[in-house]
Amino acid sequence: MRIALGSDHAGFQLKEHVRAYLGDRGHQVTDVGTYSEESCDYPDFGAAVGAVVASGEAERGVVVCGSGLGISIAANKIRGIRAVQVMDPEMAEMARRHNDANVVGLAGRYIGTARAESILDTFLSTDFEGGRHQRRIDKITALEDGRSEGFCCR
Repeated sequence: MRIALGSDHAGFQLKEHVRAYLGDRGHQVTDVGTYSEESCDYPDFGAAVGAVVASGEAERGVVVCGSGLGISIAANKIRGIRAVQVMDPEMAEMARRHNDANVVGLAGRYIGTARAESILDTFLSTDFEGGRHQRRIDKITALEDGRSEGFCCR
């Protein structure tokens, strides 16, 4: 699988581990940075991963910052990205099965390498269920397009 990978300085160490882990498993990894622990801004790297995935150059993305939160928010600003921060494999499974998430956010300061590996294994091997969940993904896409007609809150 082609995977885009990026982090800020707080996620750098975990990103480096993830890069090697994914490469060892035969995945083609596009590392968009950062390349050191020098302070930098997570939106740059969340957006870069999102752009690679949205363009089709990668099938999935992995973003890492201290909490996994800010970088996931940044990735979500790219049209077509459904980024989720997850803390365990069960959340990764549900994000794929029900939300068709295409970018996973990891918390470099809160999870270790073994948990990150387990999350990634689940995220990359779980398929989207479709069915009733597709209707919900279509609504997310409508929101990206600025359309909210037909929503229960309107």
